[in-house]
Amino acid sequence: MSGRSEEARGRARSSPTPRRSAPSAPAGPAGPAGRPDPARIAAYAGLAVLGALVALAGTLVQAAWFPGGLILALAGSAGLFYGGRILTGTQIGALAPAVGWFITVFVLLAGRPEGDYVFGDELGLVLFMLGGTAVAVMCATTFKVPQSAIRSGRSGT
Repeated sequence: MSGRSEEARGRARSSPTPRRSAPSAPAGPAGPAGRPDPARIAAYAGLAVLGALVALAGTLVQAAWFPGGLILALAGSAGLFYGGRILTGTQIGALAPAVGWFITVFVLLAGRPEGDYVFGDELGLVLFMLGGTAVAVMCATTFKVPQSAIRSGRSGT
């Protein structure tokens, strides 16, 4: 009986049909070593441009209405940073608008050779810069947003 099973195994090995459990083609590298996704790169570039626009608008608003404008400018920045994080699902989604925001704010805060700033008073701009930096760091370092208990089918208790 063992002779027949040996013969059957030999025929199975030389069979021209491929195994169904074997992968059809080797998968390419995943993660940072994989091919970059053009749509994701475009999203990051768009978020960086939005970050620059929010920084410019925030600088103008916080200088125009000091206490309320500062809060409004920081809320807009926080919304963009957190929205980028949720939209892309990655930390880079929060960092891309933050990079555009930082570059714009630092250019506007650099001042002119005569010694004066482009916009507003020093206290508002410093609070805007430090507050925006803190918001960017918080949004970039938060963990992934948990799924709602209702969507996952759990009762939550």
